[in-house]
Amino acid sequence: MDAKLRPVLRAGAAVLLGAAMAAGCAGGPEPGRPGAGGTGTATVATAQGAVQLEEQYERVIKAVLPSVVQITTDSGEGSGVVYDSAGHIVTNAHVIAGARRIEVVPASGGRPLQASVVGAFVPDDLAVVKVRGGVLPPARFGDSAKLEVGTIVLAMGSPLGLSGSVTNGIVSATGRSVTTGRQGAFPGATIADAIQTSAAINPGNSGGALVTLNGEVIGIPTAAANDPQGGGAAPGIGFATPSNTVTRIVPQLIKDGRVTNSGRAALGVTVRTVADLRSGQPAGVGVVSVTEGGGAQRAGIRPGDVIVRVNGTDTPTQTALSQVLAQLSPGDTVEVVIRPADGAGERTVKVTLGELPGE
Repeated sequence: MDAKLRPVLRAGAAVLLGAAMAAGCAGGPEPGRPGAGGTGTATVATAQGAVQLEEQYERVIKAVLPSVVQITTDSGEGSGVVYDSAGHIVTNAHVIAGARRIEVVPASGGRPLQASVVGAFVPDDLAVVKVRGGVLPPARFGDSAKLEVGTIVLAMGSPLGLSGSVTNGIVSATGRSVTTGRQGAFPGATIADAIQTSAAINPGNSGGALVTLNGEVIGIPTAAANDPQGGGAAPGIGFATPSNTVTRIVPQLIKDGRVTNSGRAALGVTVRTVADLRSGQPAGVGVVSVTEGGGAQRAGIRPGDVIVRVNGTDTPTQTALSQVLAQLSPGDTVEVVIRPADGAGERTVKVTLGELPGE
């Protein structure tokens, strides 16, 4: 948690750079002096840089791991991050979905604590539980908007029930739109602006902490990619809900038990995927109902219409529509191509997006 943690690494980088320059200037060994040159200097400098990086890992883990917990329910297990000194813990909604009993154990050890659900927001796959008794140190959340590809990160949590586990990697990409499937009582979600990371994320990591080397939590590990060819997990591709989403949603859950300002775009419709009668393949998103006074209704979209495209992107399924909307904001005006319920040809309407309601 020390604000001086990052400069230590910068000093290490400077050592490595200086060593490389020294080696480059020295050239090869002088005649009659075997072994002379920069190789030994570079080796020593590289070792010093590695030691500094290792020490930095240790400092960050020592500072942050006490704020990471293992969550066990009557239907599964996951991880969580202590949000404040009042005992509120943020985790993924899918970790506690349908749970009747929730138990929390600090990743660094300690007695089990009983917890109850404060609130959940399924569209962002976030939830808050609160422990009774015990004093847990809150984590420090950073600004995920400032993340850069290549930033070193640590994933902390309880993968496969192994409490207090830490893996390392980098930020591989930002701004991903990631859809997760149904899991038990959890219906699935589309995460906007997700952080892609190479740090290993396994079952049980969900709800834990993705941490930078300055000790800030910048994401909540949420999902690992599946290999569509082999069917198993795709190594080195995991996703985290960004910290800026967490710090926007969690205070609302703590205050009201629900989200009153989601910040997410919505057409103002209830939909279902429809299939082509001949091929059986998804062919669009059927409108089941429209929200009174919502953007879709004002644009003339009616129940029975089928949404086939939004802003030039095909929407053959509900998931595809959710992914498009996840990249947009309330107040945006979009072009929506529909097949009207009366069987007439496709037509395009302009819809001003509203805000996805809380739960």
